[in-house]
Amino acid sequence: MATGIKDLMPEIPGFQECWGISVIHCPYCHGYEYRGKKTGIWAPAEKAFHLAPLLLNLTDDLTILGQDVSNFTEEELKTLQKHGVEMVHHNVMAMEHKNGYLHKVVLDNGDKISFSAVYAGVPFEQSSDIPNSLGCELTEQGFIKTDHFQMTTVPGVFACGDNCISMRSVAQAVASGNLAGAMANMELSKESF
Repeated sequence: MATGIKDLMPEIPGFQECWGISVIHCPYCHGYEYRGKKTGIWAPAEKAFHLAPLLLNLTDDLTILGQDVSNFTEEELKTLQKHGVEMVHHNVMAMEHKNGYLHKVVLDNGDKISFSAVYAGVPFEQSSDIPNSLGCELTEQGFIKTDHFQMTTVPGVFACGDNCISMRSVAQAVASGNLAGAMANMELSKESF
């Protein structure tokens, strides 16, 4: 199965239009284009804290947005402050853009802050119900659970790509697909041997 996942877009005006252009999910996929620019993080505290050190390799102008900032531990807050990460404790209400290129984030207090890019941690779901109908177990994060040979919890069923791997890149999907194909072929070859 290489069915992929479906990102669930929040109902924030402008968000979906910017998705994949200037509202992005991965510093490895998009970071180079936005290095040195004013950058935001709009994600749950755990995800935001994970992204912060990666993004500080790309920019010195980093801001974490949203009400979820109150969910950081004291230690995490001290670490973020030490590295100059700004915190904005207001909800994002809209994203002003032109053709998907972000200009300003509009907050619930009426403030507008200019950003070149915002990294967003959006929830997702499996794109297909096939894994569920086959009885494949999902991880806590919602990925199809596989072993190191890409086999799911259902014997003879293999999964590859971003439906089972959090590293969402073409290279990773191809590599896991290559392994899943080889393992499925080996299993089928042994059946007829």
